[in-house]
Amino acid sequence: MESKQIIRYSISFQQQVVREIEEEGISVEQIRRRYGINGSGTVRKWLRKFGKNHLLKKVVRIETMNEKDRVKQLQEEVKRLKLALADSMLAQRCLEVVIDEANKEYKTDLKKNFGDTPSEDSGKKVQ
Repeated sequence: MESKQIIRYSISFQQQVVREIEEEGISVEQIRRRYGINGSGTVRKWLRKFGKNHLLKKVVRIETMNEKDRVKQLQEEVKRLKLALADSMLAQRCLEVVIDEANKEYKTDLKKNFGDTPSEDSGKKVQ
């Protein structure tokens, strides 16, 4: 019975391979052939672990505790304002439904009639 040979690579070797890929610009396949590395995902795993390219697309944000607290406050304020806006929109919709029902009941257009000029009696002062 033939046993499978397991190859373990040192961390310094892994880092050297990654450094060669990054500095020389050679492909993963070329480096695998150069060193006789069999696993197809082995070198890619080393690149993720030790490589610098994975940092290029990430945004690293360093904040003080005061800045974090301010961000939390602003997020809470946005949440509160969204809820207030939703309540306002719901109230507006309710009023529109009431106006529509009143228009049907009294066979009028309250929105149109609301802007009419007041009657002569309404402008007089009481002495």
